[in-house]
Amino acid sequence: MVRFKLSAMMLLQYMMYAVWWVPLAAYLTNLGVGSIQKALILSSMAIGCIASPVIGMLADRFFAAQKVLSALNLVNAGMLFLAGTTNNPDLLFICLIVAMLGYMPSWGLTSSIAMVHLPSEQFPKVRVFGSIGWVVSGLFSVIFINFLKIDFDGTNIPFYCGAGVSLFAAVTNPFLPNTPPLAMGKKTSLIDAFGLGTLKLMKDRNFAIFIIFSFLSLIPFAMYYSYFSEFLLNINAKYISVTMNWGVLAEMGFMLLIPVAIKKFGLRKVMIFGLIALVIRYLSFYAGGVVNQSWMYYIGILIHGLIFGFFYVGGQIYIDKKAPAELKAQAQGFIFLVTFGVGLLAGNMLCGRIIDHYKSAEGYNWDAIWGITTLSSVVLLVLFMLLFKKEKEV
Repeated sequence: MVRFKLSAMMLLQYMMYAVWWVPLAAYLTNLGVGSIQKALILSSMAIGCIASPVIGMLADRFFAAQKVLSALNLVNAGMLFLAGTTNNPDLLFICLIVAMLGYMPSWGLTSSIAMVHLPSEQFPKVRVFGSIGWVVSGLFSVIFINFLKIDFDGTNIPFYCGAGVSLFAAVTNPFLPNTPPLAMGKKTSLIDAFGLGTLKLMKDRNFAIFIIFSFLSLIPFAMYYSYFSEFLLNINAKYISVTMNWGVLAEMGFMLLIPVAIKKFGLRKVMIFGLIALVIRYLSFYAGGVVNQSWMYYIGILIHGLIFGFFYVGGQIYIDKKAPAELKAQAQGFIFLVTFGVGLLAGNMLCGRIIDHYKSAEGYNWDAIWGITTLSSVVLLVLFMLLFKKEKEV
């Protein structure tokens, strides 16, 4: 029963986000939002990650984690509903900033809740339901377009769908397995409040290198994660959400392979495989454009699960192994701050500038854009292999 509840938690938590995030760039393009403002709105997720270490500290020291999660989802539901009511980019930005301040801490929080009640090696078997939730979110698009004959991708409807799922999750979260604070009664400081207690782990050279490369990886990762729906809009793809969700569908299989891969190869090699997949993704996008073979784009889409599962979920497992019990929730929040916070913010801004640079009256030069992203991914992979050393326990 515990595993069922944790699996349902993951399914709802990722469904509520995927349903509106996946087509967001396409929606902003249809609104006529400028490139700088678009990059800022797409960075609302990254800015929301700033709250992750703070919420991690609250869960570590003061409140039961499942109650914190319920409160955050309630905030997210309200803000997504308001986001659906406005066409003003400034108001939309404010709504999504507040929504993400409520939502983004939940990724680290749900990981901590699951890992308290499961061995870390079993975590991927529960986390895979987050991928299932992401894929299932694509059904909203199919239902609206095929059955209700209403446009979905590129409209405000996904915000209302996200709000509904988030509200349902908020109501059910209090029934999750009780996860009391692990560091109750310990002295709290500003360092703890901002998750900087995790920095003491940076004395470990390998841990520091892992954190740095986790940040750097989000720069090329952002080109797909934040802007790929705009690319699909440019090539006149009909089902944007469904097309991108093929990658998350494949992710489910890769998630289940993580424990087997870790046992056979170790965490270091598993994370390297994830970065190799990142290179293959952008190489397939580049080659697909150069030789005018659209089927090659699906290679890059389908390999998403290998990238996210092996490098980022593998990284969560690495963090769980390295952090002491009293820092586990805070450390999970910290890694999300570094990656999907500061890293994604930097990635969105840089990728936005690259896309804008290769824009002309005829459209976008996506071949050049994918070529640059491929080269940066190759450099990242080579440096990680050279600098991140093998550890006995990983």
